[in-house]
Amino acid sequence: MKRLLWITGALAALALLQWGCSAILLDGPIRQGPYYYQIMILAGINIVLAVSLNLTNGITGQFSIGHAGFFAVGAYVAASVSYYGGPGIRAATAFLPAVGQDTVVLLLALAAAGLAAALAGLLVGIPSLRLRGDYLAIVTLGFGEIIRVVILNVDAVGGARGFVGIPKLSNFFWVYLLVTACVVTVWNVVRSSYGRAFIAIRENEIAAQAMGIDVTRHKVMAFVIGAVFAGMAGCLFGHYTMYLHTNSFTFVKSFEIIIMVAIGGLGSIEGAVLGAIFLTVLPEAFRGFEGYRMIIYSLALILIMIFRPQGMLGQASLFGKKSKGKRK
Repeated sequence: MKRLLWITGALAALALLQWGCSAILLDGPIRQGPYYYQIMILAGINIVLAVSLNLTNGITGQFSIGHAGFFAVGAYVAASVSYYGGPGIRAATAFLPAVGQDTVVLLLALAAAGLAAALAGLLVGIPSLRLRGDYLAIVTLGFGEIIRVVILNVDAVGGARGFVGIPKLSNFFWVYLLVTACVVTVWNVVRSSYGRAFIAIRENEIAAQAMGIDVTRHKVMAFVIGAVFAGMAGCLFGHYTMYLHTNSFTFVKSFEIIIMVAIGGLGSIEGAVLGAIFLTVLPEAFRGFEGYRMIIYSLALILIMIFRPQGMLGQASLFGKKSKGKRK
């Protein structure tokens, strides 16, 4: 009963925030309101991507750089469901009001995105997660690029032209509902027996295996959970922008997500949230500097990693010292 009350309260709060954001930023007197609203949406999507990758890279200690591939799989599968299957779904739910029909379409698209990303994570994870370090990074990077090249050659999803005509079903409510679900899920997983196994694998894989932990199984599990949320984030991204192109899912996007996790602090859920918000807002804050924008942005990241190598919160980052418990 208590959990049901918490869920109801969270949904009511998100609905109220959605109404407030629409009234103030989209329909209100603020001149650049839609711009700020879009930044909030993108920040929420990046939070989901960073927290889900943190489960693999920060908590389980693997080095995956193909997260943009799962992001792309979810985005294109979900867009295909709503674009090609949307009219049929709306016809089957004609007894519902328009908002209810849109909700059904989006929920089915989210489910399809999560399932497709999970299958992709399983297919990539089972063979590749037996590898370690640089080898794993190369395999996951290759996966992300393979997905992008395949999409470029599929005319049904627009190919090199991009996927247009996607209905706009995503908004603040859905994005931050997914943020809440992602953070709560990862938080509970980390504090479960599975989470302790993930941390044991990160600290010393050989010792974890000696203690009876099925290392490959737990690695694949963390990989698939992260992939599911990345796919769902792709669904909401596509249904907000109403247009998808493979330029949004290059390996540069994977590196951006890794930097969010590293800046926030590997292994810290709160750090991943903070890193995602910081790296979404920072480029926009320097947008007025025109040609110097990317230089200032890069210098800011370098200074943070020099003076705070363990990240804003959490454990040592990829660019700093190793966390306690590892042999130097």
